[in-house]
Amino acid sequence: MINCDTTRIVSASVIINNHNYGRFLKEAIDSALDQSYPNTEVIVVDDGSTDNSREIIATYGDRILPVMKENNGQGSAFNAGFLRSTGDVVCFLDSDDALLPLAIQRAIRIFLETDAVKVHWPLWIIDEHGRKTGKIHCPVLPEGELGESLMRYGPPRSLSPPTSGNAWDRSFLEKVLPMPEEEFKINADCYLYTLAPAFGQIKRLTDPQSLYRIHGQNHYESKTFEQRLKIGVRDYDKQCLALCRFFKDRIKVDHLQAWKENSWWHRLELTIQEIAGLIPAEDSLILVDDGAWGIDGAIAGRRCIPFLEREGQYWGRPTDDANAIQELERLRRAGANFIVFGWPAFWWLKYYFGLCQYLRLNARCVLDNERSIVFDLRA
Repeated sequence: MINCDTTRIVSASVIINNHNYGRFLKEAIDSALDQSYPNTEVIVVDDGSTDNSREIIATYGDRILPVMKENNGQGSAFNAGFLRSTGDVVCFLDSDDALLPLAIQRAIRIFLETDAVKVHWPLWIIDEHGRKTGKIHCPVLPEGELGESLMRYGPPRSLSPPTSGNAWDRSFLEKVLPMPEEEFKINADCYLYTLAPAFGQIKRLTDPQSLYRIHGQNHYESKTFEQRLKIGVRDYDKQCLALCRFFKDRIKVDHLQAWKENSWWHRLELTIQEIAGLIPAEDSLILVDDGAWGIDGAIAGRRCIPFLEREGQYWGRPTDDANAIQELERLRRAGANFIVFGWPAFWWLKYYFGLCQYLRLNARCVLDNERSIVFDLRA
């Protein structure tokens, strides 16, 4: 770890991983070169691009260190870039994102003052043209000694921002890289942020230090709900496997089973299967999940109506029980035959006690477990 000596001059590496994002690449490179921290090298790894990316990289000359390789995925780009890097602090930057000028300087200050293995921060969300949307990705992030919780409960769902919101201590990366390239062709950042808490402290910056671009072709953001769910389950299983490789003497089979039973993604996958088994195909349901599940309009072909709803969009929470019951009946008359309460919104059944009593008296509860509660409104 970096010696906690605030007089020491440390070096930094920004490693940009790129594949066919030539239209965004210049902004990413410029943001790395424009860092206020002077002792920062910029490495650009091109993972077999077939667009104009390599021509753009060539225009920077010796201001950057280019690494050209055949396409083999993000994990291989991380590995190749790290091998060429020299920084005490390393930031991996996706080529469709950008760093704000003080990002590296502010991260290094924390590394010098603590024994952190990782410093992370929120990100401003920008559109395809680089305009801020006003929204922040990962506005609240954890920090501290999280290793014990990791080993007890398994990889959490929201431990880390995406790639461009993290800086890593080199000594940690030397312990865990190279990462398995076939397993982490995509979402390579989840390999690092899964392992980091087991090696030391996680620290945070509260203000956004990066720009996170949503442009319709993001690997994750552009997917349907069902696709995102599959990615989540798959990545969680890979995260568990990564932990087992490093800590096989501490992790038993029953630990892994408990992790998966309690994981957000496996719980959600099972819940969706249960809902699909109860509600007829092409039927409609009212979904109360506080927006946490990320449903994009349907569950396994069953239309989902947010609650409260106006013209198909989420309108906010009911003002009181009377408002909730009125809206429930309006949606029932419009053809909604079921209402589903997901576990993130179980508090509704206590807070809106009148609504709960109304449902118990006027509908039939067809599922009630620790994941979801479903009422058949046709009764």
